Amino acid sequence: MEELDIDLPNAKLAYTIIQSLLQGHEALSDLLVVMAHALDEDVTKALTATNEWQNYLESKRNLENTKVQIEKFTQVLNDLDCKNGN
Repeated sequence: MEELDIDLPNAKLAYTIIQSLLQGHEALSDLLVVMAHALDEDVTKALTATNEWQNYLESKRNLENTKVQIEKFTQVLNDLDCKNGN
């Protein structure tokens, strides 16, 4: 395996941070769904016409693309863990 520029403890810390951020984003998404059900149609239409909503949707799209990178990172982390005999 090629030489990596990160050690196992720092890789695990990075993974923990990433997982925490993802869980926070998913919780926010779930909350938005619940809140959207509580709004009437006119308010929902007005909300979804804002720049903030468009930014949220872009963030969701970016997160989907990031999942592939996270899977690659997870594989590197597992390889590192195996390399260290864990």
